[in-house]
Amino acid sequence: MKNLATTKMSSKGQVVIPEVVRKALGLENGCQFLVLGEKDAVILKTISAPSKQEFSKLITRARKEAKKAGLEPKDVSDAIAKVRGRK
Repeated sequence: MKNLATTKMSSKGQVVIPEVVRKALGLENGCQFLVLGEKDAVILKTISAPSKQEFSKLITRARKEAKKAGLEPKDVSDAIAKVRGRK
């Protein structure tokens, strides 16, 4: 494993990702992470928005699944209104 380094946690719970790792992974200010803690391991997974192509594929798949389930556009509107407390 090339990108191996050590770091410490501050009294405020902050951890610095070492420069060698940031550079190798192309991490920049504002980068967001999903944090998973399990037993003695802490895993950081970068979160990034899907590309336009990936998003288009997700929407296409969601529409196919909705059609297969028999959902209509009004069903979606009603669900949104319910969640927002308007129904």
